[in-house]
Amino acid sequence: MKLHYAPTSPFVRKVMVLLHETGKLDQVELLQVHTTPITPSAEVRASNPLAKIPALERGDGPALYDSRVICAYLNERFGSGLYAGGWDSRVLEATADGIMEAAVLMTYERRLRNEAQQSEDWFEAQKGKVLGACAALNARWISHLQGSLDMGQIAVACALAYVDFRHPNLGWRIGNEALEDWFTTFDSRESMQATRPPES
Repeated sequence: MKLHYAPTSPFVRKVMVLLHETGKLDQVELLQVHTTPITPSAEVRASNPLAKIPALERGDGPALYDSRVICAYLNERFGSGLYAGGWDSRVLEATADGIMEAAVLMTYERRLRNEAQQSEDWFEAQKGKVLGACAALNARWISHLQGSLDMGQIAVACALAYVDFRHPNLGWRIGNEALEDWFTTFDSRESMQATRPPES
């Protein structure tokens, strides 16, 4: 299998943490690419018509894309049991992906648009999604996050780490002390340390 990836993508990081946690990293060849919404990689587009990462080439069928699809596929292939929490695991993963999507859009707004085109209302709307999701995680999902390792936990950790990486002053920890404590512990895992993105 071949994974098209960039080390700063939180969606890629989900896949990478899964590979580290399952001990299967050696079964996937990593193909680092440079791609943006404005200048998409032709190499990635050949595997994913949406030209987004991650994209996973496999020998037994068409390439897979969307991190949730790839993680579900690898979980099944490796028999990892990372969706043993059923719908709760999947809702947590979807919530985390929503945080990532909003935070990535905030990043694009600041880094890819010139200042005259940037919308403060748009930025604040995405920020509201991130903070609202964090409040929900803190209020409703701490017991699940503190349970046995699953894909929901991995996704939430990667989402919060990305917010810290690109938007360190967003303030998601304010009022979310339980979530902060959980993240501090989870972020110390070997899989999270091994997949920490480079500063850029």
